[in-house]
Amino acid sequence: MEKTAIVLGATGLTGRHLVEELLKNRNYTKITLFSRSKFGKEHPKLEERLIDVLKLEDYKEDFDAHDIFCCVGTTKAKTPDKSLYRKIDYGIPVTAAKLAEKNGAECFVVISAMGADANSSIFYNRTKGEMEQDVMEKNIPNIYIFRPALIVGDREEKRFFEKIATHAFKLFNFILVGNLKKYRSVKSENIAKAMMHVSNFWYSDSIIKSDKINQLAAKYDGRN
Repeated sequence: MEKTAIVLGATGLTGRHLVEELLKNRNYTKITLFSRSKFGKEHPKLEERLIDVLKLEDYKEDFDAHDIFCCVGTTKAKTPDKSLYRKIDYGIPVTAAKLAEKNGAECFVVISAMGADANSSIFYNRTKGEMEQDVMEKNIPNIYIFRPALIVGDREEKRFFEKIATHAFKLFNFILVGNLKKYRSVKSENIAKAMMHVSNFWYSDSIIKSDKINQLAAKYDGRN
């Protein structure tokens, strides 16, 4: 089956890996990136739309693909303004899901976070939870919400405390067993592979945590 895909957040840590997997996968004939900055690679299957992603509604006629992947996200440190934070972490995914529904997308995959809870008293957890809640209400045949614990990988920007946490989680991963596996850190490339797996082979659960992310990544065959 020939498919098309749209990626939001393609220049981020996980988004870059996802685009590379999409380009390698024979099922996809066209990958469109909606972003503020260029991906930095030319490919016959790749099309870039440089836009203000906070204004996705302005491009609703072009937001048309079989599979939609949303890897957009910010942090408290990067975006201390709560209003802007919500526009990014809630507004972009929910608007993307709305447009995906309108244009008949078959699959919508979004990265959330461990601790997402619409009823949380913590603003950041509540924002993610409300995003999940509103995305799940959309009439799209297959919706998958990824809730990784700490995402590890080579970021362009260096986060000192995150580097410390990454090394700590490498040690903790060995003792996080059983029900605690969901707290394990996840490599960004594994998230990308797991996203590819669910979009191509479907999956029974809509909420996918760290332990399942790693399992799905191990199953994925990028050649398809």
